[in-house]
Amino acid sequence: MRFSALVAVLSDDLEEQAIATAKKAGAGGVTIMDARGIGAEARRTFLGMTYEGSQSVLLWVLEKKLALHVLKSISKELDLANDPRGVAFTVDVAHLAGIGRNQIEQFQEQVKEEL
Repeated sequence: MRFSALVAVLSDDLEEQAIATAKKAGAGGVTIMDARGIGAEARRTFLGMTYEGSQSVLLWVLEKKLALHVLKSISKELDLANDPRGVAFTVDVAHLAGIGRNQIEQFQEQVKEEL
């Protein structure tokens, strides 16, 4: 079984919607990290104070086909093609530790049942 890491870097206000969409598309647990970034746009100031929008980095490790399905669902639901507040992508995972053979077999059975 091949795995991919699905990474979504999103504005904080999109975090819950992305997690709900991923769960509905079949994803399980997610790792959530707080982040901030410097983009192509200049930082905004308001009353002399600099504002940097906060972001969330969401990380799932999923079976490769499921990762692509979840990515498409998030992209469509959050309209990432037109909304600059987020980006999502997958990365192939070459080596994986921490997921036992028993968990992989259970996951394979679940995928078979859903097809």
